[in-house]
Amino acid sequence: MAAFPILDLLVIGGGVNGTGIARDAAGRGLKVALLESGDLGSGTSSASTKLVHGGLRYLQFGEFALVRKALVERDRLLRAAPHIAWPQAFLLPLMPGGRPRWMLRMGLFLYDHLAPRHEVEGTSLVDLRSHPAGGALKPSLQRAYRYWDGWVDDARLVALLARDAAVRGALILTREAAAALAFRDGSFAVTTVTGRQLFARRIVNAAGPWAERVARDLLGAADAPRLRLVQGAHLVTRRVNASDDALTLQRPEGRVLFILPWGPQLSLIGTTETPVTSPDAPAITAGEEAELLAGANAVLKTPLSPADIRHRFAGIRPLVLEEGKSDSETTRDWRFIHHQAFPATTVVGGKITTFRALAEALVSALYPGTSPWTASAVLPGGAIPPMGPTGARANFEAWCALLVRRFQDHDPRIVRRLANLYGSEAEGMLESGLGALTEDGLFEAEIAHLSAHEFARTRDDMLWRRTRMGLEQNGPAILARTIPHPV
Repeated sequence: MAAFPILDLLVIGGGVNGTGIARDAAGRGLKVALLESGDLGSGTSSASTKLVHGGLRYLQFGEFALVRKALVERDRLLRAAPHIAWPQAFLLPLMPGGRPRWMLRMGLFLYDHLAPRHEVEGTSLVDLRSHPAGGALKPSLQRAYRYWDGWVDDARLVALLARDAAVRGALILTREAAAALAFRDGSFAVTTVTGRQLFARRIVNAAGPWAERVARDLLGAADAPRLRLVQGAHLVTRRVNASDDALTLQRPEGRVLFILPWGPQLSLIGTTETPVTSPDAPAITAGEEAELLAGANAVLKTPLSPADIRHRFAGIRPLVLEEGKSDSETTRDWRFIHHQAFPATTVVGGKITTFRALAEALVSALYPGTSPWTASAVLPGGAIPPMGPTGARANFEAWCALLVRRFQDHDPRIVRRLANLYGSEAEGMLESGLGALTEDGLFEAEIAHLSAHEFARTRDDMLWRRTRMGLEQNGPAILARTIPHPV
């Protein structure tokens, strides 16, 4: 800690908000450290529905400013990380008992025009009887609106934010929770579970669903926020449709269900909104699994059964407690609680799409003399040279095709998988040599990279959060089935 005699900012929580805040602050020249009790993104930020979206359904609650803000951030993220985030088409079928066609069209018109679109297309009406995705749906579903949002590898996003923060001077400490804290003489003294001592002028509590607990029990804040905790459950199943389009399904209770492609072999189904009382050890319940299967089977021609499930996961979303509102109505916007007794701030709310704007707003408020810088910055691996096509992902795909031709001595599936994980940094791996292929489907060069640069410490860190190789258990045969998106 010689380089950090006293920190300007100590961030507690290594999810998307915490790493985004650390990155933003470090890039402004502040002395920053981040404490995470587990692995980066090991909580909610690796258990999301993987969507980069404006929140179409929030328009019904009049959240126009929130949706517009998220749509602007959607385009920014798609440009900043084209290797791990890309445009995603969604089919919204016209369903019996669903919202009338005019209402859907009005909402989608607003969605298309609330913010400028640079990375995604506009809405169209498609005939499911001739569309490639229609073959997987019941014949009674004949038409759908096709609109666009984005997909992101959420856990990789968190790792890249932490890496960018570290490159800019931040100290990133994983598996090192804060054990004790004292505020005296204008600064905090923090002791971690390993006995390390850190000193900071200001603390940001970005512990996600644990933020109330950290504010109350660690900070001892009398004004700790009250949170509403909601579990979102997901299923990973066999691939349900031949096209790369996702499905947005209207539910009778007014919510929606998503069925998203996850590589060429899998589909992701989510999510639920189940109230819970504790953020610890989230796990999908039998009722949630039945709910997700029933929601998908309401439209699928060939029903899914429990035997089709490859993986189950759940994450806890911390929502701002708003009396009298349901979980669906509760805002996904963020709030900053600046504690009265000492210079500490608790961050609550927000979503993965708006992490950058949240971080910029907070650091600008705490350090008004510093300059924002992240609006046009790319993440590690995202600096893809211009190849001609417009749109960040199309440009990435052209670059990836060139990479495949350049490294013809490698299986094209390997080159594409590496490109989709590491972006421009895959080129260096291929040039230097990948080394042996391990039984987990990772090359030695990948393992070295993940350990040295992405804070991966265990096999689970690498297989489940840095690469998603854990979705398959067939060793080298995994290579053909884990390309995040066809190129």
